Amino acid sequence: MVQTAILREEIPIPEDVDVTINDEVKVNGPKGQLSRKFTNPSIIIKKEDNTVVVETNFPKKKDKAMLGTTRSHISNMINGVKDGFTYKMKIVYAHFPMSVKVSGDRVIIENFLGERHPRRAKIVGDAKVQVKGDEVHIAGINKEEVGQTMANLEQATKIKGRDPRVFQDGIYMVSKG
Repeated sequence: MVQTAILREEIPIPEDVDVTINDEVKVNGPKGQLSRKFTNPSIIIKKEDNTVVVETNFPKKKDKAMLGTTRSHISNMINGVKDGFTYKMKIVYAHFPMSVKVSGDRVIIENFLGERHPRRAKIVGDAKVQVKGDEVHIAGINKEEVGQTMANLEQATKIKGRDPRVFQDGIYMVSKG
């Protein structure tokens, strides 16, 4: 089997986005700025014209996997500062009407299954959470922060010790955008 010397991935940079590569990758765009440090020594990140080039020399299986992961992270950073990420969630309850509100860096879920003590979910980083009727909108430029905030909300309303087919109360993701 012949092994190629260089594995190379290219990410195009849109016109309204600026990418700076030093010891970390900084991405500036109309929605804000993101920066991240990539520490894998076998991955080389550089900027050529209007593309970010991610490459590795004599790649092994783990190097190929890290190359794809690094490319996805940089691509998500570019998409985040350009368009942002928005997740929509639906509040579902059968008998006890739960109320959901945002308080500081937490989302407070009251009267879940008739419980006296409210459940709390942490809002990660700069994600913005809005409650509109029976919908929850989570938006931000960092995909990981928005996704983790959404997961925290789902986990806060997870029901333990009961049949999930019968007790379907909770807050569930409806769409990503």
